[in-house]
Amino acid sequence: MNTKYLEIIKAPLITEKSKNGETLNQYTFKVSEKATKREIKEAVEKIFKVEVENISTLNMKVKKKRVGRYTGLSNRCKKAIVTLKAGQTIELN
Repeated sequence: MNTKYLEIIKAPLITEKSKNGETLNQYTFKVSEKATKREIKEAVEKIFKVEVENISTLNMKVKKKRVGRYTGLSNRCKKAIVTLKAGQTIELN
């Protein structure tokens, strides 16, 4: 497998809200900020061996974080919501 694909898809986002999307055949991933929808589609299809129907992307806002007297900002990231064709699933264990 090409390491280029592993640089595009950083990690799956597993939250209660993203778990509800699995009934609609949707999965959420943290992706590279510079990745395009075509690159994300190609990476998901190659890594998980599924067929992608649609992709929605969004840039997450940075949030203020505070630890004691120190303040800072959370890291910026990009999320991709991937909709698979009917009958396709991804095992995220």
